[in-house]
Amino acid sequence: MNISYNWLKQYIDLTETPQQVADILTSIGLEVDGVEPVEQVKGGLRGIVIGRVLTCVAHENSDHLHVTTVDLGPELGVQQIVCGARNVAAGQTVVVATIGAVLYQGDESFTIKRAKMRGVESNGMICAEDEIGLGTGHDGIIVLAEPVAPGTPASQYFRLEDDAMIEVDITPNRADAISHYGVARDLNAYFAARGEERHLRRPQVEPLQAECDDLNIKVTVENTEACPIYSGVSIVGVQIAPSPEWMQKALRAVGLKPINNVVDATNYVMMELGQSLHSFDADKIKGRHIVVRNVAQDTPFTTLDGVERKLDAQDLLICNAEEPMCLAGVFGGLDSGITDQTVNVFLESAYFNPVTIRKTARRHGLSTDASFRYERGCDPNNTRFVLTRCANLIRQVAGGRISGDIVEVRSQDFPPFEVSMSLKKADSLIGKQIGQATVERILAALEIGVKSFDGDVYELLVPQYRVDVRRDVDVIEDLLRIYGYNNVEYSQKLNSSLSYSRKPDSNQLQNRISDMLSAQGFYEIMNNSLTKTSYYENNEAYPLSRCVSVMNPLSQDLGVMRQSLLYGGLESIARNVNRKHADLKLYEFGNCYHYDSAAEQEGQPLAAYSEEMHLAFWLTGNKAAQSWIQAETKSTFFELKAYVFNVMRRLGVDTDRLSLLPLTEVQGTLFGEGVILMLGQQEFGYIASVNKALRRQFGIDAEVFYADLLWSRLMQQNKRYKMEYREMSNFPEVRRDFALLLDKSVKFADLRQLAMQTERKLLKRVNLFDVYEGKNLPAGKKSYALSFFLQDENKTLEDRQIDNIMSRLQKAFEEKFGATLR
Repeated sequence: MNISYNWLKQYIDLTETPQQVADILTSIGLEVDGVEPVEQVKGGLRGIVIGRVLTCVAHENSDHLHVTTVDLGPELGVQQIVCGARNVAAGQTVVVATIGAVLYQGDESFTIKRAKMRGVESNGMICAEDEIGLGTGHDGIIVLAEPVAPGTPASQYFRLEDDAMIEVDITPNRADAISHYGVARDLNAYFAARGEERHLRRPQVEPLQAECDDLNIKVTVENTEACPIYSGVSIVGVQIAPSPEWMQKALRAVGLKPINNVVDATNYVMMELGQSLHSFDADKIKGRHIVVRNVAQDTPFTTLDGVERKLDAQDLLICNAEEPMCLAGVFGGLDSGITDQTVNVFLESAYFNPVTIRKTARRHGLSTDASFRYERGCDPNNTRFVLTRCANLIRQVAGGRISGDIVEVRSQDFPPFEVSMSLKKADSLIGKQIGQATVERILAALEIGVKSFDGDVYELLVPQYRVDVRRDVDVIEDLLRIYGYNNVEYSQKLNSSLSYSRKPDSNQLQNRISDMLSAQGFYEIMNNSLTKTSYYENNEAYPLSRCVSVMNPLSQDLGVMRQSLLYGGLESIARNVNRKHADLKLYEFGNCYHYDSAAEQEGQPLAAYSEEMHLAFWLTGNKAAQSWIQAETKSTFFELKAYVFNVMRRLGVDTDRLSLLPLTEVQGTLFGEGVILMLGQQEFGYIASVNKALRRQFGIDAEVFYADLLWSRLMQQNKRYKMEYREMSNFPEVRRDFALLLDKSVKFADLRQLAMQTERKLLKRVNLFDVYEGKNLPAGKKSYALSFFLQDENKTLEDRQIDNIMSRLQKAFEEKFGATLR
């Protein structure tokens, strides 16, 4: 929400700069995103002064230019300026842009420099209205009627008042601060806590008195749950015109575009007091009857933006005697609003149920200033005051007379929330005794009434507009934020407790694995669980029927819950590649969501929805960049496999027992080559290369390698895993190599398994260090070069013992796989 600094000063005395005010607001929980200067005239007329023309003669080389001498005051002295205006003359008081001044024409600008015009030097420019942004006139230069001292800054003469726009990020719970007065109220509490009196000023309004009885609008509220309070008043004889300059200036300062005096008045009061109002052309209210109700499902209704929408039976509408006129609290209708021909106005001020407004806005994809306020909760006890304030403002800027009394339909009262708060509890939670006097100053400034106090417990009356304050801890939070978090000193006392967490602790292990991967050059990413529906359309691996769909999505980009982390990572890769950062190692912890329609059909709706934690990896680009000591090296499938296996070992999985199965045919629709990681009959995840067609959808040319681990299953394995330690052997390890000629169908995993079964005691590990296929080998054959590592932890191995083991291994390979030594 945008706050105008000058506008804010109407409600509270401020000597602080806009930036200081922004810092205070951030410290009390109204975080400021930025402070931007707002200039009444672009450039602020800097470098432009008032001058007096001393002489004016015709230019000898031109039939339309004049050579003048202009007194620009004691600092700039008398300057010669060539001027082309027909109305320039000696003795005039004029506006002069001096050397170095910047003038703006729309988005373009130019700087005044010394120049020669037809051979005569010119040291400035005598300006017309449009040249300095004070109007559109260009018939001649500005000639001031009254004498002004030469050298007077033009900004001072024209009384320009620059402003600053403070952009406040309002959290959903702070409906009370969605206005200039609400922000001023919080600032007043801040100063009150420090003993400073700043005089908070609420806008003064005159009670409305009926001036005629020409127009009477009847009001009926059928849905009192969705609209507990509806009030309105009729104003006849208004004159639609542009609103006055002061009002337009205020609205522009907060980013609102002026429309006309009546609509601008409602917007002004909305930004002033936080209550949205709506003005109807009273002559378009058929039957002179307003009915607040729901309408039939799929009733067509054209909103103010010209879009025809199909209404939902749950939408609340402001109707006339025959048809809908407005989506209550969200958006006006096309045919009932204020136009240049409007003469009579019905002004509405109501309180709508926030849940009703929120659902309607989401259903129709509308987010307006009105819905922004109503769905957070306006002050139900302020509707009449706001109506009176706006009606008086309309009469001030558009004329008109009040017809009849205020019409109000109220089905519910909204008394203050009653909250009990212990002073001792407040001191305990705050961590400091801030004192009863300070507590009561803050409560009074926040308009929280004290019903009683027994020396420790306050019985408080919290106003209805503080929708977020219902418990004692909410009040204590208010006390602390106004008192100031930074004013609570650190204690020298150390409090600690012993925590008996469940084993394995998933969060602890996530942090451990995150540290490990980050140390290896990975970056953690976090993508939205809501994702595009299009990813799962015509997707065999992750069909759309298995998606958990959002009933009222903000857009199709956020239409379903993700079934896989894959697509979010590819989005991140594409975003980085497009910014010339193509060498990436990424990982993400995140939940994936699935829907099972069969379970719901069997009468188990809760079982139909499931979520499961996954850990995903992405590798793309270069493993090592080119340098003077190494060539450029691309990332590979096996590099990612090593990272994945390291993680699994860290979590206690015996990777030597893993079986690597080829991807299924369905998975092959998304991936190229890859393997499924199996331990016994249980799948732990997979590692694969993303196929070219899928990469092309994201505009990624380089290969992408992807791994997905089922984190919950890894946690189960970690729970069973017992870490064992033993001393390192004092006796050396021995390596022996074989080069075996084998059928192409034989896998390394099979060779390793047979070797470990043949020599269980002394064979520690087997490594494949070379594979060869092609020239000089028989058809259907390949060559594997294997290393065997032998070690006896109690003595040094002898050659005879080693040779015996290698002979047994050779014989086993020959008998089972038909292998021969090369």
